[in-house]
Amino acid sequence: MICQGELTETSFELIAQARSVATQTGGRVVAGLVGSDITALAAELGGADRIVVVDDPAFENFSPDGHAAVFGSLIGDSSVVLVPYTSMGMDVASAISATSGMPLVSFCTAISVDGGLGATCQLYAGKIEADVTVDGDRAIFAVLTGSASADGGRSGGAAEVEQVDNPLEMTLRSTCLGIAEPEGGDVDITSEEVLVVVGRGIESEDNIAEAQELADLLGGAVAGSRPIIDQGWLAKDRQVGKSGLTVKPKLYLTLGVSGAPEHIEGMKDAETIISVNTDPQAPIFGVAHYGWVGDIFDLLPELVDKLEAD
Repeated sequence: MICQGELTETSFELIAQARSVATQTGGRVVAGLVGSDITALAAELGGADRIVVVDDPAFENFSPDGHAAVFGSLIGDSSVVLVPYTSMGMDVASAISATSGMPLVSFCTAISVDGGLGATCQLYAGKIEADVTVDGDRAIFAVLTGSASADGGRSGGAAEVEQVDNPLEMTLRSTCLGIAEPEGGDVDITSEEVLVVVGRGIESEDNIAEAQELADLLGGAVAGSRPIIDQGWLAKDRQVGKSGLTVKPKLYLTLGVSGAPEHIEGMKDAETIISVNTDPQAPIFGVAHYGWVGDIFDLLPELVDKLEAD
């Protein structure tokens, strides 16, 4: 995937997943690169064996029908097609599935080929893992961000680059008229070394003041999961996750955050993750380095008192 003229980390994660499948099947890793003025980016895809580039001004901005059509024309007889589980990735994947007849498997964390083509999928905010087997030997897999190491997809391939003319002869049904960037807020959470992150467990907007007091004592800032931003309790630029911002602070302290896959995508690379939740089965504990099962309102006053005493 390309965002503002740069390859996203998800691109390299997909290549790493594809390399694992190719190693088991004896296949090749082919990457499709579609956009405008993007040919130079192919040099970064050293993890692929072959890179097919469609560089055309028509693809300066994302178009669901246009990108789906061009990617659909490029997959040929590929048996395994990987796309990122993002809004754009699903636009492309669902359209290709409908036109090609290939089954689409979503929420994937791993692709398997032993005993038939299939995948491991996360359901219900990561609380259930399901093993899915495809009926047939071809499928499209929408892979969750963070399911593989991006570093594993940066090298190891033959990296043969093939330029292809725009194969489309169609009038696009939708076009992008422009991109509106949101105004910057008073805090850039992507540059903070300490984040105190609140989720549904904070219960009310008034209680965020307690989290702010803790963040101030730690020299950090308050951020939130999507439900908090949707409620309007924190500004959009404080949201961590797939539809928010990706952060990598030294300390990531969550208070009442359950840990949906979309949230984990945006914070999994934090140096130290400490999580507090009343649910011992909360998915956030799967990525936390330290966890405490209990009421955040029992812990917050003790932490504040300890920090003030020091």
